[in-house]
Amino acid sequence: MQALRLQALAASLILATGIVAACPRSRAERSEFQRLHPCPANGLQRGPCPGYVVDHIVALCAGGPDLPQNMQWQRVDEAKIKDREEKRACHAERH
Repeated sequence: MQALRLQALAASLILATGIVAACPRSRAERSEFQRLHPCPANGLQRGPCPGYVVDHIVALCAGGPDLPQNMQWQRVDEAKIKDREEKRACHAERH
């Protein structure tokens, strides 16, 4: 499932047009995501989630919305890899 999401992300980054600069993230949207999808590590609907981060499925820099529907829990180690790849892809699209 994760591999499929990464493939979809890669495809969306390749096809993305009109990439915008860094978008501000909404605390309210993130809070709503966590309310709807409690932390996989501790089951809490708010507060810290040890070992996990909230990830945007389609990166904000690739035009993904800052909405709960575009968010997922991701392990920190996976997030570091994905973030690095997204940063490279978004930078390449801008130049």
